[in-house]
Amino acid sequence: MSTWVCCTTGILFLQSSDGQEFQVDEDVAFQSITVKNMIEDTGAEFAVPLPNVNGVTLSKVLEYCNKHSDHQKQLDKAADDHARRALDKTVNQWDKDFINVDQAVLYFVTLAANYLNIKDLLQLCCQTVADIIKGKTPEEIRAYFHIKNDFTPEEEEEVRRENQWAFE
Repeated sequence: MSTWVCCTTGILFLQSSDGQEFQVDEDVAFQSITVKNMIEDTGAEFAVPLPNVNGVTLSKVLEYCNKHSDHQKQLDKAADDHARRALDKTVNQWDKDFINVDQAVLYFVTLAANYLNIKDLLQLCCQTVADIIKGKTPEEIRAYFHIKNDFTPEEEEEVRRENQWAFE
């Protein structure tokens, strides 16, 4: 069931792949370039369907977007650079706590950030993955992500020889 949305209220409805609807402020929703483009192209008379994002993941993504919308409003009101730096430090710590999730949640939030084209959230997710794999051997990375090694021992040895610099 789609919800009628009045375009002048600044409120939008987003509908997840499993049918959950989320009421959000326009400035929160427009952090997603995908949603912004959909609204600009088709209007906001009905809930915006997001077929690639389930309700649990969309809820998590909207938590991030709400926090960063509030953060931007606070930055706009900040009296000086010192206050802005303090606000940035606070939101950076919040981001670290926010993305400290299990592997499955990180995976789905990353996919959603990519699909929804939320650059800062995608960057946060990718940096988190990079931090996770930093300093790990290929075997440790495969084990962490449950990736089957489909190289033969000969192929693996050839890759190691060709990319010796990466294994030093």
